[in-house]
Amino acid sequence: MKLPAAMDTDAGATRFGDIIYERIVGMIADGNFPVNERLPSEEKLAVMFGASRPVIREALEHLRSDGLIVSRKGSGSYVRQRPDSSMLKMVPVGSLADVQRFFEFRAGLEAEAAELAARNWQPADKERITAALLDIEQCLRDGKLGAEEDQALHDAIAMATGNQFHITVREWFRPHFAIGHSVTRSLSLKRTEEQIRSVQDEHAVIVEAILARREADAHDAMKRHILNARARMFQGV
Repeated sequence: MKLPAAMDTDAGATRFGDIIYERIVGMIADGNFPVNERLPSEEKLAVMFGASRPVIREALEHLRSDGLIVSRKGSGSYVRQRPDSSMLKMVPVGSLADVQRFFEFRAGLEAEAAELAARNWQPADKERITAALLDIEQCLRDGKLGAEEDQALHDAIAMATGNQFHITVREWFRPHFAIGHSVTRSLSLKRTEEQIRSVQDEHAVIVEAILARREADAHDAMKRHILNARARMFQGV
């Protein structure tokens, strides 16, 4: 199914601000802008990248939102954390900003799906959700990526909503969902066993709340999980 043009990364040229944003992320990941060091001023960055100051300001705002930099009043912007450079190789060039924005979109969408699933699930849904959670657990034991299994759990939750639009949206944006699951799980394999387990624990909390029909808890657990996944993209390994 063809993606809506607004989300199709081939539909048009990538916004210049997104390119600058991605280049700065790359320079932080490569150590060119070290952790705890001050970034060059907006004026210097504008000259460095051949961009206007409003474009630089927009890129810096995204970096702050992602937790990569922090602003200190009267002092400028400082690098807060250094992501793993391999992360940039896992997403199409120029699309990192869209991947992050899609996580923001998912946080609202999937939190609502989890709440609806808690309200509406049927026995067949319970079976699918439980099986999907166990499949991810098996991947952890086998040391496998588990991206498809992770996505299958979220698909099963969408199906349990009883609302065809939640299912349709996942089909429309399947490539975008797939990138998010693949990147976060690929990075998780490079982390400690405790960190890997914490991700699965988040899944377990979501499933427990859904199957107990605790709608608000399911909503909040899913939102935390998606926002944590977004943050984990930029954590060092």
